[in-house]
Amino acid sequence: MFIRQKKNKSGTVSIQIIDKSRGSYKVLQTIGSSSDPIELDRLSSLAKTELLHFAPQLEINFDINEENELIDLFYNSIDKIRLVGPELVLGKLFDEIGFNLIKDELFRHLVITRLCYPVSKLKTTDYLFKYKGISIEVDRIYRYLDKLHDTQKERIQEISYSHTLKILEGAISVVFYDVTTLYFEIEDPDDLRIPGFPKDGKNQNPQILLGLLVSNEGYPLAYEIFEGNKFEGHTMLPVIEAFKSKYRLKDLVVVADAGLLSDANILALKEKNYQYILGARPKNEKRSLQSQILAMKLENGQSEELEIDPETRLIISYSQARAKKDISNRRRGLEKLERAIRTGRLSKKNINNRGYNKYLKLEGKINISIDYEKFNSDSKWDGLKGYQTNTKLNKDQIIEQYGNLWKIERAFRISKSDLRIRPIFHRLRNRIEAHICIAFCAYKIYKELERNLKLANAKWSPEKAIDIAKTIFEISMIRPYSKTIESRLHLPNEEQVELLELFKS
Repeated sequence: MFIRQKKNKSGTVSIQIIDKSRGSYKVLQTIGSSSDPIELDRLSSLAKTELLHFAPQLEINFDINEENELIDLFYNSIDKIRLVGPELVLGKLFDEIGFNLIKDELFRHLVITRLCYPVSKLKTTDYLFKYKGISIEVDRIYRYLDKLHDTQKERIQEISYSHTLKILEGAISVVFYDVTTLYFEIEDPDDLRIPGFPKDGKNQNPQILLGLLVSNEGYPLAYEIFEGNKFEGHTMLPVIEAFKSKYRLKDLVVVADAGLLSDANILALKEKNYQYILGARPKNEKRSLQSQILAMKLENGQSEELEIDPETRLIISYSQARAKKDISNRRRGLEKLERAIRTGRLSKKNINNRGYNKYLKLEGKINISIDYEKFNSDSKWDGLKGYQTNTKLNKDQIIEQYGNLWKIERAFRISKSDLRIRPIFHRLRNRIEAHICIAFCAYKIYKELERNLKLANAKWSPEKAIDIAKTIFEISMIRPYSKTIESRLHLPNEEQVELLELFKS
């Protein structure tokens, strides 16, 4: 029996006495309800008194010495306290996906730890020892990383694919591809870690490119890493071709953003009979198409299509929200250029078409200024978005499918923030690849956790559920007479109980 604070739709909180001795929740008594914190404290105190009437056996009269002896006996009986919540929740999902087919206990520890405590491998050993009682030397982890990618990468991706195929009811017809940059806190580049042009401006940092392929709903299918200076557009076909060939897929629609749009990519996709939906930049189209696009005069939410050739269409849509964002981004870029000019930090080398540098121009031999006429002229493109495709889908379906690309962008955000995939401090290529392999598995479990919470109509996000799991401990005690060990979960609050109910076997 325990006391529960139940939030009501009216905004008040009810104080109730709950019995769960027979497996299901039963309200024994509602003490009262209020939205006033002082009144709620009073009701909670009253509930504690009332609880004794339902379970009078809990009240045992002790004098102070007997009480101290009982407390000493309890503490002296404790054998160990272990964190078990992550294993009970995330470990269960690990098994359900099928990763338990990889009979490496260390692999299991590294993946689950990446989800609940994403730190360096050295701190991972501290975490495993302090909270789970598992002693692993850091050298053993590094030796394992040295062989993980070569021995398990393909199998891990096969397990992830098979599980995704199952939850999507056996059909994967659309895949989404994107690339992100992972940088390193080092000075000297090598054959893999090479300075490039990341979007966050850390050009001085050696980096690698991570190409990720996901299905509908953002479930990860495959990944590959590339040299840091490789053009993003050249990374797409190798990943998709390997994926299609491995699983013998026939009809596959590839969705990718405008950064991967190039004549070479489109030609390669057509030659290999792929259907594709690629983001397009209307103002970079041929002049004849530009004139047709601007002549459309689209209103909010409207879209039209143009024929590029007998097999290819260009879909153009307009959104007021996108127009506001475009205006805001251009103004922010302009203000940044104006500040740079005032401080004299710009030179000839800054005159290029990268970002908002396209608004710079050279006056005379040495003066750098802003081409405001060009800046104002670009306003006619605000709010317009293009999609190039060779599919038979109608324009609304094209826009909807392309809109799902945000799920892969979200995958990168989760990997970089919650799983902390970057920055990477490893030096050897096989350890870098192993690090990303572990993050790939962790993200797959994260998505499965998210799916299970959604199916159960749970009120928590995956991050909140993991936080709750990290508070669930198991206490093992040695019985003072029989000397046997008994273990019990310590569940002092209702959230812990509810979470375990969702993931019980």
